[in-house]
Amino acid sequence: MDIIQLLPDSVANQIAAGEVVQRPSSVVKELMENAIDAGSSKVDVSVYDAGKTSIQVIDDGKGMSDTDARLAFERHATSKIRKAEDLFTLHTMGFRGEALPSIAAVAQVTLITRTVGNDIGTEVCIHGSRLVSQEPCSCPVGANFEVSNLFYNIPARRKFLKSDKTEMANIAQEFQRIALANPSVAFSLTQDGKCVVSLPESGLLQRIVNLFGRKFKEQLLEIDVETTLIRIHGFVGKPDSACRKKADQYLFVNGRYMKSPYFHKAIMEAFAHLIPDDAQIPYFIYFDIDPANIDVNISPTKTEIKFENESTIWPIIVAAVRDTLGRFNAIPTLDFDVEGKPDIPAFSQADLLEVRAPRIHVDEDFNPFRSTQTSRRSDVGQWQSLYSGLDSGNGADLPDCHIEVEGRDDTLFDEASHDMERSSEHFQFRGQYILTSVQSGLMIVDQRRAHIRILYDRYMSMMAERRGASQGLLFPEMLSLPPSDAVLVQHAMDELRNMGFDISPLGGGSYSINGVPSELQGADPVAVLRQIVDTLREKGTAADGDTRHRMALVMARNAAIEVGQALNAREMESLIADLFQCATPNLTPTGQTIVSILKTEQIERMF
Repeated sequence: MDIIQLLPDSVANQIAAGEVVQRPSSVVKELMENAIDAGSSKVDVSVYDAGKTSIQVIDDGKGMSDTDARLAFERHATSKIRKAEDLFTLHTMGFRGEALPSIAAVAQVTLITRTVGNDIGTEVCIHGSRLVSQEPCSCPVGANFEVSNLFYNIPARRKFLKSDKTEMANIAQEFQRIALANPSVAFSLTQDGKCVVSLPESGLLQRIVNLFGRKFKEQLLEIDVETTLIRIHGFVGKPDSACRKKADQYLFVNGRYMKSPYFHKAIMEAFAHLIPDDAQIPYFIYFDIDPANIDVNISPTKTEIKFENESTIWPIIVAAVRDTLGRFNAIPTLDFDVEGKPDIPAFSQADLLEVRAPRIHVDEDFNPFRSTQTSRRSDVGQWQSLYSGLDSGNGADLPDCHIEVEGRDDTLFDEASHDMERSSEHFQFRGQYILTSVQSGLMIVDQRRAHIRILYDRYMSMMAERRGASQGLLFPEMLSLPPSDAVLVQHAMDELRNMGFDISPLGGGSYSINGVPSELQGADPVAVLRQIVDTLREKGTAADGDTRHRMALVMARNAAIEVGQALNAREMESLIADLFQCATPNLTPTGQTIVSILKTEQIERMF
């Protein structure tokens, strides 16, 4: 009995969709790339419920005829290639012919499109790979894709989608990559009816500034090197723009975003000895190379690309980045410009004959206690005049004199007197630890960790009870974020306000910081908010409680007292009292030890 049979097209499409359509951001990526391949000058993306309910991509490209509109949803139907040899001369984003049938297999898709030569367009509706209707309609030139109820026929896949915040961040990330790869195309992204970002047609640097803020304009250096093998152009960050958090790093080849740890290492190699080993540099680097020398058909997502001459490209990247750093004086150099500098005569052997031992001239008549600077030795004997008036018993008219003690180091003296500062109960050691006597021995408290624990619990309570106290700023600060980070801030806005931040969205990823938590006085609010965004982006997004934990931890670390800060008796007493009112006084929120006790028996054994 034969047991092998062909799978129905609907089942085969659902299997293929498992690789191509992993989440809503995959749909956005495929539809935007199709719009770019169609020669669009403007692409509008609109999503509802982070793409779970609806994803709409509208472009003004060449559009499709009624026959092409129906055929586009068949497996391996594409206009990008004709034969196998075309795979080695690819100039388009798509070529596999799997995206549209995979999307149509797991969603309800409506396509409205018209070409330039036709007065009437066509509307195609497909639900779960099944054609529902196709009829003529009136529409502008281009294509309008609407994908509704993603994974409606695969409940398990829909169940395992992440939160709206996570899925929207992924959509914004894909939007960002395609926008960076095509600065000559205008883009817009709308979330739940509200425009998140609008990008006009521009040059590459302006596109980066529109996405990431004006601060990048001063941090980036232009790179442009062309060889017979490859052209490398774009922008790389200055050494002083290095950060320990994840930096904005993008690599593109022939207009396609790619992931390449190998080439990333080459870029960082150019910054060796200029930045710390664990620091990261932002960069936006574009490779233009002959398509015959690369293979993009590695995975359905097409972000992994194989290069024929990887080892040859490596030194070109390193040399190009180092050349850029040198041309813009971004690395330390020796300055031999002597114009306007003092003339330093050159040393010659003849000068040895004129070398003589230096002579010391001492004014033996100098007396610092006299009103005049010069005196005679005959006046030294009249010392009694220095003490005139003492017999009257009134010392109010005596001048203030500072008596120098030979051999005493005033710095050490001041530090010793500071270290001996103590109250009746507490003693501060080296500006880091508070020592106090307890019944079982000597208790040692790390003052910074203790303050972090106190502030962390306070911020968590503020967010839970929605009672954050805000201190208004005299001059509001400006915060500019890329779309993917702006989504994170938008979802965390309520928690930020509960913590004490007064933030007003200005549109386009820009925010006005009008007030900060009262405990954050002296800290840079823009830097603190960027740290919060970096933490949320790095750790991913989870439950609201976990988001609150990360935000409170960043705030506590920025507002806590620093190591080396001197505390008086009252401040130490207040810190210890507040610490032991916490639910977990012996550990920080990340599990570090705050309190340690040196037992009496241990102390006695020392002696």
